[in-house]
Amino acid sequence: MNTKNNEMENFELDELIGILNNMVPDLMEVIEIRYSVLRIINFLGPIGRRSLSDKLDLTERNIRTASAALKKQGLIKITQEGMNITARGKNTLDRLKYLFHIIKGLKLLEDELQDILKIKKVIIVPNSSDDDPFVSKEMGKAAASYLKDIIKDDIIIGLTGGTSISQLVNEYKSDKSKHNNVTVMAARGGLGKKVEYQANTLVQTLANKLDCNYKTLYTPDFLSQDTIESLLKEPSIKEIVEMIDDIDILVFGVGRADSMASRRGLSNEEIEVLLEKGAVSEAFGYYFNESGEIVHEISTIGIKLERFKKLKNLIAVAGGSDKAKAIVSISELNKNLTIVCDESVAKKIIFKYKEE
Repeated sequence: MNTKNNEMENFELDELIGILNNMVPDLMEVIEIRYSVLRIINFLGPIGRRSLSDKLDLTERNIRTASAALKKQGLIKITQEGMNITARGKNTLDRLKYLFHIIKGLKLLEDELQDILKIKKVIIVPNSSDDDPFVSKEMGKAAASYLKDIIKDDIIIGLTGGTSISQLVNEYKSDKSKHNNVTVMAARGGLGKKVEYQANTLVQTLANKLDCNYKTLYTPDFLSQDTIESLLKEPSIKEIVEMIDDIDILVFGVGRADSMASRRGLSNEEIEVLLEKGAVSEAFGYYFNESGEIVHEISTIGIKLERFKKLKNLIAVAGGSDKAKAIVSISELNKNLTIVCDESVAKKIIFKYKEE
């Protein structure tokens, strides 16, 4: 189906939902409740009504009504252990996502935030609050779906580490033998103590799902300049660094300056100096202010800012309203950026922009 037809269908669906909302406002509320109940059951099933009531902040009566309707439609099954989603329920949940996206006004938010940041694309997932336990998983799923859509033959995909990229890799569905000559590689050295979140681990997992080649970078992220110069003389390290310059798609998490500085072991005094300089975000060893200007740089092995600015396909994943300034900052560096974020941080950025 061509883009024009898609736009027409989207407009007609928007208009239809608007009409239904005006005629039967309670209908939208019912759909939202049932969608939310089905979503939580999918994540946590088997789960009982009381636990579900606590998770959604709904009365047990609301939960009872919604679950009875979902059971009648064959979307869930209820046992002594609690409620579980059925195969039909999973399929329905996937199909409902787009409709719910419009009902919640997320499509309008995406368009508005994209216009404010002036970047390639914005993908927003719903969340009720910053402590929504499932929003990270939803962002990972959305980012994985987008990455899957843009992978082509003969490309190199670069990954950084972190919890957000870990969720993307975990949610990526196996896609073997679909593309030729694809390589997944680490775009930076290891950061932090948790192996499961490090770039090398994530690279191997994604490459296995794609059934493709991979390249790892077994160096710490934070090194002295002398150590870097010494390591770059090693043939294996030199080969990887040269390949990093050929990355076609970069997938990375957006870090707050103070959080990333803390992970690197900087002292409280050093972090204070960074913040006084206006640092709000960190990427690839550079600390940026809200305008995307470098305020501090450290020595690392991995992708460089010059290469970052030239890339045509960038996917950044960031959730939580505390990442608002960091997202704005990173968006200034390369307008070919696709941001995958949650509803709360999107609204915070938009609100701040309107205030100004």
